[in-house]
Amino acid sequence: MANPHDHPTALKDLQDSIYREKVLRARGMTTDERWETGFELTNAVSERMISGAMWKLQTNNRSMGFLEARKGLDRLCKARDHKVYVTELPHSL
Repeated sequence: MANPHDHPTALKDLQDSIYREKVLRARGMTTDERWETGFELTNAVSERMISGAMWKLQTNNRSMGFLEARKGLDRLCKARDHKVYVTELPHSL
């Protein structure tokens, strides 16, 4: 495989190839396997958020990390609710 720096489109080609591989793998899964994979990804992200919050607070207390991560999610929800950022493009575009 070409080095992404060797050609201007090589990185995009690599990204497309990885995406295509993921789509084909997902299409080969049963519904239950897709659900399980989704839950595994959600749990992994949650663990990273809690670990990051614990690092930020400089603590080993998982409960404190969980509460700090929850505060961050609450701030994101409030920002979304007040239209500080949007999750979808306006239909007029």
